[in-house]
Amino acid sequence: MSVAPDPAEIFKRAVKEGERRLDQSLLELASTSFIAGFTVVFGIVALGYVHAAVGRQFGPLAELAGALAFGVGVVFLIVGRTELFTENFFDPTAKAVEADSWMLSSLLRLWTVTFAFNLLGGGLFALVFAVEGTLSAHTTEALRAFAVEFVRREPTAEFANGVAGGALVALLSFLLAAVDSVRSRITMAYIVGFLLALGPFDHVVVTMLHVFFGVLFGAEIGVVSFAVMTAIVTAGNFVGGLGLVTFTHVTQFRGARESDS
Repeated sequence: MSVAPDPAEIFKRAVKEGERRLDQSLLELASTSFIAGFTVVFGIVALGYVHAAVGRQFGPLAELAGALAFGVGVVFLIVGRTELFTENFFDPTAKAVEADSWMLSSLLRLWTVTFAFNLLGGGLFALVFAVEGTLSAHTTEALRAFAVEFVRREPTAEFANGVAGGALVALLSFLLAAVDSVRSRITMAYIVGFLLALGPFDHVVVTMLHVFFGVLFGAEIGVVSFAVMTAIVTAGNFVGGLGLVTFTHVTQFRGARESDS
């Protein structure tokens, strides 16, 4: 039985991965981020389809079944080594800490390009599914209902969901650095994808694409409501992803280094 690596070893692996991510050319970064955007759409559509199908027969089990279906989309992201916003918080920050430099411009470049092209890829692919007759009426109704639910949440609840979602997705990066096999990576990705869809966990890219689907299928959602929701969830993702997960693991690493010195 393999022994799990200690926190210092996990951090070293994260530094190596963070260096790779920060060193990507603009074309590579934009491409991998675009791919991640349309890849996660498969999970959203699967969630809507399964939620609608199960809900017609088993009612309360629809949310559970939909979350199980959505997890596949996150597996596609991780196995394909694409670039998803907030999932790339921990590794690049670990590299910045290891280098004793904020590397602020490099980090902002990574996160800005990732965010923009995640949305571009996902938005364009959503338009494919919006073609009349592509999805069943029950699926479009489910996706429309999800969108309305997102924008009607209270701002405090939306922020809390964003904090939880940011922490969960950033934690995925840390967990992936702790495992060695493809099977383990698939398992971690699927579990996180399942929890992301099941619990009160909002990831800004996934949430925005959910709402965009709803708009495409007739949900009456104003631009202001959409913008406010995006700002709140993004802020929550940064607090959860950088504050709760990334910086606490950085502190753990610094403490371990001081103990060894």
